[in-house]
Amino acid sequence: MTEQTALPDTSVEGKPDAAVVRDALGVGIAVGLSGFAFGVTSAGSGLTLAQTCALSLLVFTGASQFALVGALAAGGNPLTAAAGAFFLGVRNAFYGLRLSQLLALPRAVRPFAAQWVIDETTAVALAQPTRRSVRIGFTVTGLTLYLLWNLTTLLGALGAEAIGDTDAWGLDAAGPAVFLALLAPMLRTTTERATAALAVLLGLGLLPVLPAGVPVLVAALAAPAVLWARGRRGSGAEQDSAREGDR
Repeated sequence: MTEQTALPDTSVEGKPDAAVVRDALGVGIAVGLSGFAFGVTSAGSGLTLAQTCALSLLVFTGASQFALVGALAAGGNPLTAAAGAFFLGVRNAFYGLRLSQLLALPRAVRPFAAQWVIDETTAVALAQPTRRSVRIGFTVTGLTLYLLWNLTTLLGALGAEAIGDTDAWGLDAAGPAVFLALLAPMLRTTTERATAALAVLLGLGLLPVLPAGVPVLVAALAAPAVLWARGRRGSGAEQDSAREGDR
């Protein structure tokens, strides 16, 4: 029997298209503005305007971009900096595995859609109840964020001196803050909350001792660890019940 992995095209609980577009625009605009911080940081680390803009156009995953320019600004080796950014971006491949099922796009479109598989588009897509709303949310978020991120990257790199210290603006925190706001309401069960809590502990705990990007990958082990522990508890409960029945 084939497992049902895709959402239905229609649903009685489906959100209006306008509501999906509104939510997607809100995420795209809020996170896209943090491109200012990347442009300034990249310019301050010694990258040229062309290099800075190329990173946003081609890489387009904020965490990896910040990791790369941050390592370069700290005097790190370019190869080491690139490796850390690569490891941090690996998570998008796992997002793509799930989104490919939900979006069910034609094969010819998938390579182009893959460019927009990032934290924010994934969060918006997963929050939708139907395939239509998933596609709308993913497309609007991706398009808005891609355009605004690249525009603000350009403006930030051009006006690096005028903008000043990005830490004072807090623009680099916009992306993670929006992602957490989207994720929190989706943690409905004890298993989901336990997985999220363990992932946070692993990610933050290993951050000072592992290279950039690696703690995020290790944090992904939280899901199988929690499921394994849950399975062990279930097996133990079944064995206790069986013993009680034998008495």
